[in-house]
Amino acid sequence: MLTVPGVAVVTLAGFLAEVGDLRGYEHGQQIIRLAGLNLKENSSGKKKGKSSITKRGRARLRALLFRAVMLMVAKNAEFKVLHQYFTKRSQNPLKKKQSIVALCGKLIRVLHTLGTKQVRY
Repeated sequence: MLTVPGVAVVTLAGFLAEVGDLRGYEHGQQIIRLAGLNLKENSSGKKKGKSSITKRGRARLRALLFRAVMLMVAKNAEFKVLHQYFTKRSQNPLKKKQSIVALCGKLIRVLHTLGTKQVRY
């Protein structure tokens, strides 16, 4: 997992400390929910509200992922391209922080796949 450009030893150690053994999770969406990064719709009655993340998970894991993705947007070419795509697309462009949160989920799925299948990035 250290082969991912922008992921340092401290970031990976914090991720594994918060998540634990990756073999206990069947797919990355379970870790996304553990972090509290899954979306919920704020609605009541007839009013349909905006969607936001639940924040019902581990705050330290969310903070660690946010800081890691901020660095990766600056250093990693693939994440930089994805961030530009999310913020500049013609239909439904995301705000910058929304794009960072979406990339946090992407990083979780990448780290889960690399950790469970024991492959290089």
